[in-house]
Amino acid sequence: FLVFCPPTVTSPCKILKCNSEFWAATSGSHHLGAEEAPEFCTALRAYAHCTRRTARTCRGDLAYHSAVHGIDDLMVQHNCSKDGPTSQPRLRTLPPGDSQERSDSPEICHYEKSFHKHSAAPNYTHCGLFGDPHLRTFTDTFQTCKVQGAWPLIDNNYLNVQVTNTPVLPGSSATATSKLTIIFKSFQECVDQKVYQAEMDELPAAFVDGSKNGGDKHGANSLKITEKVSGQHIEIQAKYIGTTIVVRQVGRYLTFAVRMPEEVVNAVEDRDSQGLYLCLRGCPANQQIDFQAVRSAQATEGHARRKGPSLPAPPEAFTYETATAKCREKLPVEDLYFQSCVFDLLTTGDVNFMLAAYYAFEDVKMLHSNKDKLHLYERTRVLSPGNTAPMGTHPALWVALLCLCWLCLL
Repeated sequence: FLVFCPPTVTSPCKILKCNSEFWAATSGSHHLGAEEAPEFCTALRAYAHCTRRTARTCRGDLAYHSAVHGIDDLMVQHNCSKDGPTSQPRLRTLPPGDSQERSDSPEICHYEKSFHKHSAAPNYTHCGLFGDPHLRTFTDTFQTCKVQGAWPLIDNNYLNVQVTNTPVLPGSSATATSKLTIIFKSFQECVDQKVYQAEMDELPAAFVDGSKNGGDKHGANSLKITEKVSGQHIEIQAKYIGTTIVVRQVGRYLTFAVRMPEEVVNAVEDRDSQGLYLCLRGCPANQQIDFQAVRSAQATEGHARRKGPSLPAPPEAFTYETATAKCREKLPVEDLYFQSCVFDLLTTGDVNFMLAAYYAFEDVKMLHSNKDKLHLYERTRVLSPGNTAPMGTHPALWVALLCLCWLCLL
């Protein structure tokens, strides 16, 4: 449903504002003494009131529904009444050593110690999504896709990741990631279910319930959010599944990168019947764009060509030459990240897309386990029937082959 009825860029759902207000009011406190319970309940009622105000516009939002259920659970846990004051007093911060900083996690909550105790080290894979948007799958396939609306990036036994891509310019088929939702599923004695959500101009350093780790379980610290650059760069460590996730806001849009063991990547109940999963299966053929062919045409014609007909001009006009020079400032190697940068500058006119490609490659350098595969140089998707011929195949050759086949039939 989300794929065919994608939310708009200007979605009025304000659940992230409710989450951040609750987090500010409680200062991250989750284990309170009896003297603080009334203040926590007051903040919790204010949180519930905030979610009710935005309920109509948040009906299809995963973070909203997670917050509503979380509030109900916390109300029961702290014996809070739904009736009462809703002002938001700021609770004092707990001293060092509280449950949020536990370091005595059980062994099962450390992937490398538990899953591979008597075997070889795990093989890690990488997936990334950035720009207009460009996808690098777990198998190092590189694609440029349209995928407007909501699409699943990852869907396995441990977590789900969904992105929403929206048009960069009105009427343009150029899209970029405006919203990201990550659901970490409850896992044994390690973590409770946690939801992280980011969107344009809102990159929180906490889960939607205000916490920064895996909750109240004994191994909660095996799931942790760290803010690297305020409002621009966060990192999520999920040690219990050996996974690292990097989310950035570059300009107005989001980028995503993950490092994950193959065993976790392939941990699904029934892989044959599993639905679309972009990081594993790539984009559908009808959603892929042969950006190298478009780039070649742009270079030949010497001006910026759009992905669709009769599209509005970008805010800043790049020629192929100026886009190439700009991208070379940050990406000196002319690999697919460099080519993606050139393509994005030509299709959007937004110089922030150059930075998105640059940071995407920086994340690859940090997260990819095979340093020989950092750079990709050739398009790796197979063209489906109805697509253009592969680059380098001259049209005259196809005509000759068709004539030969016709003569053979005679």
